[in-house]
Amino acid sequence: MFKKLTINFFKLLLFWILLFDFQRITFSLFHWRKFQSSTFLEWLQSFVFSIRLDLGMAGALCILPILFLSLKLISNKRWISKTFYGILVFEISIVCLIHSGEINVYDEWNHKLTSRVFKHLSNPDEVFRTAAWSSTFWYIFFFCLEIFVAWKGMRWLFKLEPMQLPKHWSLRILAFFSAFILFGGTSFVLLRGGFQQIPLNINAAIYSTNPLNNDLSINSTYNFAKSYLLYNRTDIDVFLPKMDTVVSKKLVAKLYTFPKKHTKYFLTTQKPNIVFVVLEGWSANAVGCLSDTKGATPNFDKLANEGLLFTNVRAASGTSEIGNSTIFSGFPAIPEVSITMQPEKHRKIRSINQDLKKRGYTSSYLFGGDLKYGNIGGYLMDHGFDNVIDENNLPNIPRGKLNYYDPDVYRFFLKEIKNAKQPFLQCVFTGSSHAPYDHPKHGKQKFEGVEADYMNSLIYCDKAIGQFIRKAKKLPSYKNTLFVFVADHGHGTPFNDSPHVGPFFRIPLLFFGEVIKPEYKHQKINTLGSQTDIAATLLYQLGIDAKNYPWSKDLMNPNVPEFAIHTINKGYGWVTSKGNMTFQMQSNIYIEDVFDSKIRNEEINKGNALLNEVYRYYKNL
Repeated sequence: MFKKLTINFFKLLLFWILLFDFQRITFSLFHWRKFQSSTFLEWLQSFVFSIRLDLGMAGALCILPILFLSLKLISNKRWISKTFYGILVFEISIVCLIHSGEINVYDEWNHKLTSRVFKHLSNPDEVFRTAAWSSTFWYIFFFCLEIFVAWKGMRWLFKLEPMQLPKHWSLRILAFFSAFILFGGTSFVLLRGGFQQIPLNINAAIYSTNPLNNDLSINSTYNFAKSYLLYNRTDIDVFLPKMDTVVSKKLVAKLYTFPKKHTKYFLTTQKPNIVFVVLEGWSANAVGCLSDTKGATPNFDKLANEGLLFTNVRAASGTSEIGNSTIFSGFPAIPEVSITMQPEKHRKIRSINQDLKKRGYTSSYLFGGDLKYGNIGGYLMDHGFDNVIDENNLPNIPRGKLNYYDPDVYRFFLKEIKNAKQPFLQCVFTGSSHAPYDHPKHGKQKFEGVEADYMNSLIYCDKAIGQFIRKAKKLPSYKNTLFVFVADHGHGTPFNDSPHVGPFFRIPLLFFGEVIKPEYKHQKINTLGSQTDIAATLLYQLGIDAKNYPWSKDLMNPNVPEFAIHTINKGYGWVTSKGNMTFQMQSNIYIEDVFDSKIRNEEINKGNALLNEVYRYYKNL
C-alpha cells in the first residue's frame, strides 16, 4: 500500500516540476529575442536555480491530491479516484491560466504576472477593448498547449489501481492518517523550503543581474500566489486618512519646493570610493554620542567625533528589507508594504548603485546571514550590484544561529574592499546586534534589566567596528574612501522600548573618512531627516543629479524642510521640527501626538498628504 502511495507522491512532484519547466521553455521560445543579451549557459541556469521554488509550489499543489490518494487506503471507491483527477485538472487549469497570461503581458509589463491583473479584470470592458486579437490568440493557444501537455503527462503518470486494503477499518483509518501526515507534512516542508529559520521566498530563484533571467527562474504560480497575498494584505486604501487629491498634491509639492542648489560640499573629491556599513538595529538612543546612554559604543563615538554626524535622522520602518531599499533607493516606507518583495514595482524605482555605475563604479554587497529574508538579495541583484554575497558564499566557520559574527563579517568585507576595482561602492550589513544575540561573550555583561541582551550586543558590535576601521586604514584605497554608517532601523532600549513612538525610529547616520574636508570633521548636523534623504544628500556631494529620487532631500541644504515619515504596524508616524505623532490607521487612534494644538491640524494634514501621495505613486508603479 505505502509503496504505491510513495511512488504516486513522487510522481506528483515530478509531474509539476516537468510542467513548470515546459512552461519555461514555451516562455523562452516566445520571447527568445529578449534573451539575446544572455548566454545559453545563463539561460540554462534558470532550470537549476528554479528547483527550490518549483518544489515549494509543487508541495503546495500536492496537499489536496495527496489527501485523496491517502483516502484510497480506506476505500477503493471510484469517487475517490475521480476526485483526485478532478482536483489535479483544476490545479493544472489554474497553473496554465496564470502562465499563459504571463506570456502575453510580459512584453508590455516587463515583469511577471501579478495581482495587478485584478485591477484590469475589475474593468472587463477595458480588457476586451485594449487587447489585440493576436494577444487573445496567443493566450488561448498557450493555454490549450499547456493543458494538452499536462493532460498527456497526467494520463501517463497516474493510473490509479485498486489497493489491497486491511480487513479491519481501524487499520485502514490508521494507515490513512499515517500516510497523510507523512506526505502532507512533507508537502508543507517543501512549501516552506525546509526547516531553516527564514521560509522560502522568491529570492531562492534569483541568480542573475539580468531581471529577465530571474523572471524565467521564478515559479510563475508561486510568484502570482505571493503577489495575491500581498494584494489582499497591502490594499490599504480603506485605512488611509482620507484627503482630497488636489489638496494632497499641493501640500506635498510645497514640502518639496525649495532652492536645491547650495555650496556646502563636505567632500574633497566628487569620485571617492564609498563604503556603506548598514548597522543592524542600531538605535540612536543606545549610542553614546547621540544620547545619554554611555558605555555601549565607544568606538563609534570616536569615529563620530572625527567625522560628520547627523543627529536627527529617522528610520523609515522597523524591518531590514525596507531599511535597505530606503537607504539605497530613497523610497519611503508604506504601511504593510515591503516593496522588495514585489520585483515588478521595485525595479521601477532607482538605486544609487545604478547612478554610480554610470560613473564607472563597481559594486558589492555582503551580509553574514541569508539575503532571502524580505527578498533583499533579489532587490540588490535586480538593481545591478556586481556582487551579492551572503552566508551561502562564505566559508564554513563557527557562526551564530542567524548569521556570522560581526568580526568575521568585517574580515570577509575587508578582503572584498582590498580586491575591488576602484572607484567602488562596497556595502556590508551587520547582524550580531539582532536576536538571539548568540555572539561569543566574555566576562560579566555590562548592562542588565530591560533590553540588556541588545545593549550588551552593541558593545560586541562596536568593538568589531573599531577593529574594522583600524584595519581599513592600512588599505591602499583608504585615503580616497568615504565611509557611511547608518542603521537599517531602530530598536528598543532601556529608555524607550515602544515601537510606536517617534524616538524609537531615531538612528545614527555618520559620514567618515579622509575625504571629508577638515572644516566638516567633528561637526554635528541637527537637521531633521530620514533614511530616504541619504540618496539625495550623497549624490549632491558627488555632483550627480538626484531627480530619480523624488522623495529624497539633501540634508546638507540649508533650505531643506525638516520632516520625516515612518511606518508602524498598520499605521504611520509624522515628525517635524515642531513635534511628532503616530497614528494607528486600523484602530483610528493617535498613539502619540505632541503637536501644539494651534498647529496640530496643519502638521497632521502634511503627514496625511505625503502618505497618500507616496501610496498613490507606489500603486502606479
